[in-house]
Amino acid sequence: MTLAIGEGEILIGLGEGPVTQRLDRSNRHGVVAGATGTGKTVTLQVMAQAFADAGVPVFAADVKGDLSGVAAPGTPNEKMLARATSMDITLTPAAPPTIFWDLFGEKGHPIRTTISEMGPLLLSRLLELNDVQEGVLTVTFHVADQDGLLLLDLKDLQAALKYVADNAGEIGTQYGNVSAATVGAIQRKLLTLQTQGAEHFFGEPALNLSDIMRTDVAGRGYVNVLAADRLIQSPKLYSTFLLWLLSELFEELPEVGDPEKPKLVFFFDEAHLLFNDAPKPLLEKIEQVVRLIRSKGVGIYFVTQNPADIPDAVLGQLGARVQHALRAYTPADQKGLKAAAQSFRVNPAFDTAETIQALGVGEALVSVLDAKGAPCVVQKTLIRPPASRLGPLTPEERAAAIAKSPVAGLYDTAQDRASAYETLQGRAAQAQKDAAAAASAAEAERQRAAEEKVRERERAREEREDARASRPRASSRQGMAETFAKSLLRTVASQAGREIMRGLLGGLSRRR
Repeated sequence: MTLAIGEGEILIGLGEGPVTQRLDRSNRHGVVAGATGTGKTVTLQVMAQAFADAGVPVFAADVKGDLSGVAAPGTPNEKMLARATSMDITLTPAAPPTIFWDLFGEKGHPIRTTISEMGPLLLSRLLELNDVQEGVLTVTFHVADQDGLLLLDLKDLQAALKYVADNAGEIGTQYGNVSAATVGAIQRKLLTLQTQGAEHFFGEPALNLSDIMRTDVAGRGYVNVLAADRLIQSPKLYSTFLLWLLSELFEELPEVGDPEKPKLVFFFDEAHLLFNDAPKPLLEKIEQVVRLIRSKGVGIYFVTQNPADIPDAVLGQLGARVQHALRAYTPADQKGLKAAAQSFRVNPAFDTAETIQALGVGEALVSVLDAKGAPCVVQKTLIRPPASRLGPLTPEERAAAIAKSPVAGLYDTAQDRASAYETLQGRAAQAQKDAAAAASAAEAERQRAAEEKVRERERAREEREDARASRPRASSRQGMAETFAKSLLRTVASQAGREIMRGLLGGLSRRR
């Protein structure tokens, strides 16, 4: 490369001169915008490789499947070579070290987190819960924490919700009403989430953030490519996962202020999905993370079709701006074009709004921050061609890259240690065992009491017989008379009974 750039800068392209971005301002975030087909993915690839070559790890979502080519040296065509020549660049094919990830474990190493790490707020967004349902979910998390129940995967959460429903009376007196209908609604939404493949995301081993912040032995940063072509079909899961990753980085990384270069650069493609239908409390959390995470040395770059897709409070935090062509066919498009044009520091050499509409493929308006952190005047820029491959890897090339990855074998096999599901199952089994033992003891006590009654009756009978045996016996004459009298009485009673019986039945002979 003969185009001169300063130390601590990355080259984006060529305008009136080299258009570069300072590494010590790259944690101030940025946006790459433009209509479909205008070159956003190529710009993302160029910037990702430039950051990696400077020793900065990168995490980027591959929504269309064509970013995977960053892992292989490019084969420049005539058009690319001509562009490089016009920019005074020697285009040498090269590729940064790359790690492939996939929530579903199909096109990369699995990425997992636990239900507990996700937390009730993000999980409520993922499940699209209303306020009442979110409240019950929060209660469930609190009860699980208090009761020592580990929430690792979906079946743990389902078991915990059932536990809360079964003990709703006791729990409700302490935390508020918990209705079975609300728990049932959450369970149904969990089932829907499970059918979308989210069970692959929740579990262990959970992602260690240091594994996406690696550098190789040569000091180059790894480019972490998330296979998102299938994931994007579940936009809530996609956006919630990336927001979770940002929140984990925010929570775990130490404060570093403005480092010489970022600890990590994060590209969020299809960024509008993050803000679509997000409730106000969540938007406030997102704004807080974007505002504060730069002091942790993390730069966030939103990739979207129009800057208007990003809330003003977030857009105002973005220092670097790369705007590809926009078309203004509708009133909404014209409003977005106006917002995009007004976000730049004016260049008197051209009309920003008109230039945005006239940009060709691979051209962009670029504004970055200077040494003092102030926006530079916008420049019309020809984006430099990438040194890595344009287009996707073959399945065989991807498989080979995954096999030689530095995290090969760390996440590929899921683990299922004892957690809330197993604990509650064990408690239920023990409760059944205790109930069976109690029932058995009660039955034994009942049998013992019955046998005691039988023994008491037997003793009473024996006592009566002993009492009769101890009375004096009458003379034989008296005995014979008594026997005769009893026999006579039985005969008379029998005859009377026959007569009465016959009389009662009717139609029989009454007396002979």
